[in-house]
Amino acid sequence: MRIVIAEDSAILREGLVQLLELRGVTVAAAVADAEALLAAVAAHRPDAAVVDIRLPPGHTDEGLRAAVRLRRDHPGTGVLIFSQYVETAYADRLFGAGFAGVGYLLKERVMDIGEFVAALERVAAGGTALDPDVVSQLFGASRRSRALDALTPREHEVLSLMAQGRTNQSIATALTVSERAVEKHVAHVFAKLGLPPSETDHRRVLAVLRYLEAAGPAGVS
Repeated sequence: MRIVIAEDSAILREGLVQLLELRGVTVAAAVADAEALLAAVAAHRPDAAVVDIRLPPGHTDEGLRAAVRLRRDHPGTGVLIFSQYVETAYADRLFGAGFAGVGYLLKERVMDIGEFVAALERVAAGGTALDPDVVSQLFGASRRSRALDALTPREHEVLSLMAQGRTNQSIATALTVSERAVEKHVAHVFAKLGLPPSETDHRRVLAVLRYLEAAGPAGVS
């Protein structure tokens, strides 16, 4: 796996490079600002980019805007937002640019480099990796959706964990239930969201997409 890193903190940037390379990840470039990120992705065509939201010169949403451009101009490159902030409006904009191959993790909650690499691999492969706090805030706004309102509390939990990229086995472990019970909950989620079996559509991805779309920008009518 080849990646590009955009992080303005030199200490964190170099630390990530060393830790990831020890895990066999090739870091094609490690840059400090959004323009350098866009240039690096264009030059190296990595499998994924790790992007901080707040980059120079303004330290506001430069990283987010660059990530949205990457999703538009390089759809084959996964984007993993790695931030210390939970910004639901930013997440809405990013997911609005395309769902597959997007992740959002919080720096303070990444304690295991193995889990971070696994999240990167999911995003690079077109999957998703979302921090539970990000999911929780998106989920809170999603109550406007009638379809999601029809879900039971347990089904909400299952869908929330699905949005984090968890497998049924992982969900079963997290909820201390059997994998068969999780399968039943997932089937109920599909039914309530109007997602019948299909040979062409991936229902799991569509269910999570419905969940993220239902969050919407807070306060917008």
